[in-house]
Amino acid sequence: MNLRSLASGIGSLSDDTRRELYEYVVGRGEPVSREEAATATGLRPHKANFHLDRLVEEGLLEVEYRRLTGRTGPGAGRPSKLYRRSRQEFALSLPPRRYDLVGDILAASVTRASAGEPLDAALQDSARDHGIEAGQAAPHDDPASIEDLTSALAGQGYEPGEEDGVLELHNCPFDALADRHRALVCGLNESYVQGVADGMGCARADARLEPGDGRCCVRVHRRE
Repeated sequence: MNLRSLASGIGSLSDDTRRELYEYVVGRGEPVSREEAATATGLRPHKANFHLDRLVEEGLLEVEYRRLTGRTGPGAGRPSKLYRRSRQEFALSLPPRRYDLVGDILAASVTRASAGEPLDAALQDSARDHGIEAGQAAPHDDPASIEDLTSALAGQGYEPGEEDGVLELHNCPFDALADRHRALVCGLNESYVQGVADGMGCARADARLEPGDGRCCVRVHRRE
């Protein structure tokens, strides 16, 4: 989900009426009808319907249709439109942070290590595999260019920019963890970025661990 969609979805809850309806629906723990939501919040049904549908458009709620009487067949009546919390997750961080990705990498590393792989190798292999998966999923030409890699890393929150032929990553998506566990996280970062390049088939990209102030510890050089 892009920044505009995230901001729009979360921003819709700044409206007091929509926020009250949203909190009521998710607090019920089961699908809610327009009439029930309207009664609970003191709104007219048509007004509740308008705001509930806007929450659906923003991806915060989902709709299902079901007969509340339990009856089926002819004469059972039309199914009711019910609202429930969306399965879609919203998380907005500025600058971008990807602590969920670190969690996935560490969990995969533990699984590998439990199967007998040395822990250091498991960490680097898991980070690279996650990078390869992200690189394969990113739009790119065949073969991929450094420009393709730049776009892919931008989508991962690295805020890349080329300076003197080297791709600088101006943001570390794992910043707080890197501050506390620098050697571990920076090593994972290097393997992940190289994995993204390898997954895209960007053979000219060479990710190197080159720490610097105010940026990611990894820089990407061009292979000749």
